[in-house]
Amino acid sequence: MSTDSMAGLPAQEDLALLGLLQLVSPALPIGAFAWSQGLESAFELGWVTQEQELGEWIDGVLEDGLGRCELPLLVRLQQAWAVGDAPALDEWDGWLKATRETAELSDEDARLGAALLRLLRSLELEPPSALMPQSPGYVTVFAWVAHQRGVPPRQALIGFAWAWLENQLAVACKAMPLGHTAAQRLTEQLRPRVVEVVAQALARLDGELGPILPGLALASAQHETQYSRLFRS
Repeated sequence: MSTDSMAGLPAQEDLALLGLLQLVSPALPIGAFAWSQGLESAFELGWVTQEQELGEWIDGVLEDGLGRCELPLLVRLQQAWAVGDAPALDEWDGWLKATRETAELSDEDARLGAALLRLLRSLELEPPSALMPQSPGYVTVFAWVAHQRGVPPRQALIGFAWAWLENQLAVACKAMPLGHTAAQRLTEQLRPRVVEVVAQALARLDGELGPILPGLALASAQHETQYSRLFRS
């Protein structure tokens, strides 16, 4: 391999990493900060009242939610984008929509997906219309960006889970409240779990997919009629 070719590989990897960091940044203007995914309701109901309970809640949603739903689907969607498999993209995007157990969770996925798609259009990075499902959800559009930026699937999953974890802790800092030092303690505690859950997600077969989150579904449903709230879910 020539010196020029070897020099080009790190540059490509660095660009992919920067593209992933841009995609998972809290500064990405898609409005993710407005959603708590039922966590605000868990605070209101008294299910989560202190740091340890919050860590247990997030750990459970990470393993039984993201690890069985969004993360393994992200792998499949990224592979489908890579080979231009429109039927697979449509099937998995529809499957994800069908797993949203409340109106708020469904609305979140749709709105974040639409917001990310609008941003991509403004950056001239929109997915090919011939492949794109109708009104694609957030995970589907995220998978396109990861593919387009050359982000390896494992790193894409880690980035997606990390962005979700940061958002959950930001919700707690605003609504629980949780101090920022406590949030960093939970980050240290949960970082290894992110890596473990990503590894599990990569190994899951199609028949093993599907979230197991009855508590979150109940919290999200009750949030729809919660009297006072900071977040949209």
